[in-house]
Amino acid sequence: MQLSGAAALQLASQVALGLLLIGMVLAVIRLIRGPNLGDRILALDMIGVLAVGFIGGVAVLTGFSLYIDIAIALALVSFLATVALARYLMSRAARRNRESGR
Repeated sequence: MQLSGAAALQLASQVALGLLLIGMVLAVIRLIRGPNLGDRILALDMIGVLAVGFIGGVAVLTGFSLYIDIAIALALVSFLATVALARYLMSRAARRNRESGR
């Protein structure tokens, strides 16, 4: 059986979306289970990256290029949220070290 180019692209997009969805479910499980705040921040960042990939896959599957703009905006917001949470985690650790050093 030989696939045409469009059928192969559609099949590959559907497989990629399925794999991204499985990865997102696993990242949500890590977000819920923890065990600490650093793991949760990393899981949240991973969910953002997977969501950008998922939106990109939907853009390829549907041919609607506006989804690419949405993916870019989500990537920017996700990056900024990760940086803000990491800075919070660092300031919290520094405060804890100052308090224990007294």
